[in-house]
This record gives sequence, C-alpha cells and structure tokens, in this order.
Amino acid sequence: MKRKDQKAEAGRVESDEILPEYDFSHARPNKYAARYAAGSTVVVLDPDVAAVFQNAGEANEALRALAGIIHKHQPRSAFPRRSTAS
Repeated sequence: MKRKDQKAEAGRVESDEILPEYDFSHARPNKYAARYAAGSTVVVLDPDVAAVFQNAGEANEALRALAGIIHKHQPRSAFPRRSTAS
C-alpha cells in the first residue's frame, strides 16, 4: 500500500515539463517576436484611445508629434541628454 506522499509525488509534473494534454502541434511562431527582441516597448492603450488609430504607425506618428511639442515647451533641464557613444 502506498503512502499519501508517494501518491502525490507520482502525479506531479516537473515545472519545466509540458503536460500531455497541451497540444502545440498546430502552433505558429510569434510574428511579433523579432520586434520585441529589437527593443520595442509594448504599451497597452485604453480601448477609447486605440479606437482613434487605425494601426501602430498612426499611433507612433501622433506620439512623435506630441513628444516634439512637449520637448519644444519644456525647459532644457527636463530632458537629460542620452549618450550616443557605444
């Protein structure tokens, strides 16, 4: 007769193992993975804000314009210089 501890351990799966009921045979690679690896920052927009833009390009264009306006009206000391040396 097995003890309770032995029964519990027999049904355990290591944290790095995939359970047999998960089927990834039809999975596709993430088409956005390269962007994330390249240093993109993911920002989640509220639905009402996202509805204003048709795509990420439009959102980026609007944010760049807004950033330019903010930068133009901020005192110089508000924006620390970034080092461009590698």
